[in-house]
Amino acid sequence: METGSGHDTGTTGTDSGEPVWIALPPGLLRLRRLMLVVWLGLLTLAAALVPGLLAGPGWAAFAVLPLALMGWGWVLLERNWRSWRYAERADDLLISRGVLWRQETVVPYGRMQLVEVTSGPVERHFGLASVQLHTAAAATDATIPGLDPAEAERLRDRLTELGEARSAGL
Repeated sequence: METGSGHDTGTTGTDSGEPVWIALPPGLLRLRRLMLVVWLGLLTLAAALVPGLLAGPGWAAFAVLPLALMGWGWVLLERNWRSWRYAERADDLLISRGVLWRQETVVPYGRMQLVEVTSGPVERHFGLASVQLHTAAAATDATIPGLDPAEAERLRDRLTELGEARSAGL
């Protein structure tokens, strides 16, 4: 079951044992689409102006390539954003992502060594934060991007609490 709000905090799943998946909020999609438009918009201008001024107006048609790439990227960004979700279960955290190559990461609470919340200047402007999970094995480090800062802090505190409780039993 996938939720759209990104704020459901079910921890053990439904009665059937299925995890309660939490989708990312739409702010991450808006941020990524803005970055796409800014960078490919600049590339479109360069592809139109430079050949148009140096070789003639007919060569400005090269600006169509970045515009087509922008349209394709617009759709792919949404598909990628929809693929991201996470679920808190009794003993571990699940992170699922990917459109063509689906990845599902399972991070046991007792293996977590560090849980941090990060937010760069652009993310802060859009009211977003990421939760980074570090474990003993470098390959299992996981990130949940594009969360509301309050949800990121709640998740960090909960995961830290569960990690301490599980590691104390080792």
